[in-house]
Amino acid sequence: MRIGLLGTGPWARTAYAPALAGHTGLEFAGVWGRRPDAVTALAEQYDVAAYADVDALLADVDAVAVALPPSVQAELAVRAARAGRHLLLDKPLALSVAEGRAVAEAVERAGVASVVFFTARFQKEPEAWIEEQAAVAGWFTARAQWLGAVFTSDSPFAASPWRREKGALWDVGPHALSVLLPVLGDVRHVVAAAHGPADTVHLVLDHATGASSTLTLSLSAPPAAAGADVELRGEAGLTVLPGSSQGAVPALARAADALVRAARTGRPHSCDAAFGLRVTEILAAAEARLVGSTD
Repeated sequence: MRIGLLGTGPWARTAYAPALAGHTGLEFAGVWGRRPDAVTALAEQYDVAAYADVDALLADVDAVAVALPPSVQAELAVRAARAGRHLLLDKPLALSVAEGRAVAEAVERAGVASVVFFTARFQKEPEAWIEEQAAVAGWFTARAQWLGAVFTSDSPFAASPWRREKGALWDVGPHALSVLLPVLGDVRHVVAAAHGPADTVHLVLDHATGASSTLTLSLSAPPAAAGADVELRGEAGLTVLPGSSQGAVPALARAADALVRAARTGRPHSCDAAFGLRVTEILAAAEARLVGSTD
């Protein structure tokens, strides 16, 4: 499968490009981005073609990986799907339900494969834990904390305009939901949403299994307090999401494996664009509750 990369920012350089270049089942064919000098530099680093026109890249590949801001991703994902290209996308799928639905509908109409890179779903230990807990009945409640220090450290993502505007809800909220939904079921209702310090938000969710979950999300945690943990309590007792021995590059390689399988078999992956849309819908509902809480 020939795959092109859309994007040249920090995430494209540190995660996507090395993952695509090192994948034995893919041919990393080229790069397109919004900054011509960055496109040239990244393409030269990996000895692939540099594209000035996104449609020219789409004409030369079977699939695209997208490492761009969510709204830019959504627009280009629709364009790529309509061109018949498989999609390796990042979270969040989009920043509005309308944008997310456009992607999911384009994927369905075109019959292309899609995988959204929710990191924990493609790391070995967390993935195995999620599958194990999803098979256990009787979960009563869950607590998830996803605390980043993006805005309180020298993170290369600190200046990201969409993160500055949307904050932790949209950046790390998808990670927490990607872990909770397979275990506790879909979210029936965002029971409560409240602001914490800086961009921190607290959510209470009601799930289809009858369980409830509480989420604390932030990109403004003190660096010493940063980290992610998920705790489940129920009839089976207490269990905690394990850490991962893998970073982003191996996890992205596994996401690429999933895309190749979905394209070959025609069977959708559980983290496809439709799942990405559902996560977007829940985030939008939570955001509406947050807005209502300040009126």
